[in-house]
Amino acid sequence: MTTSLHINLNALDESFIEELRQRYGAAEVEILLPETPQDWLTEDGFWQLIERLDWENAGDDNAVIEPLVQALANLPISNIHQFEDIMAEKLWLLDTRAHAEASIRDREKKYLSVDYFLYDRCCVVANGKAFYEEVLHDPSQFPTGLSFERLLSAAGLAYERKTGKTLVHIPRKSYETYSNEAGWEE
Repeated sequence: MTTSLHINLNALDESFIEELRQRYGAAEVEILLPETPQDWLTEDGFWQLIERLDWENAGDDNAVIEPLVQALANLPISNIHQFEDIMAEKLWLLDTRAHAEASIRDREKKYLSVDYFLYDRCCVVANGKAFYEEVLHDPSQFPTGLSFERLLSAAGLAYERKTGKTLVHIPRKSYETYSNEAGWEE
């Protein structure tokens, strides 16, 4: 026999949540309500958030990223997840052999550090939509030796600030070097 549970999401109240706590103990449950299209983080919204990076504080990556983290923390949790997804996809699209070859720091050894290449791709994204698209379509424009690893922590810091918890989210696309298999085909 199958039992169905139907919940009127409009009727969620503290007593219902307390009942779930009693029934399931310490299990952590996150309920994500369906969003309306106006709540989605758009591509333009993503780039507007990236524009909040404060390059006046170059050299202090925490200060550079702070306005972005604050803006994300003020958005719904679902937008923090969406930011991470969009960022991961942007980094994934730059994960190609041509971009990697253009980014190599030590030309004599032709050694590609997977970590540096990821952090260098973060720099491309952090420099905004126009620069990102230029580099995406012309790998020879990839900057050499410029990194911005701290971008990877923006969503996690915002989520922690908003909820007091650690972000556990796996983006739809992996931004790790070599994850875009098609980009590495010869």
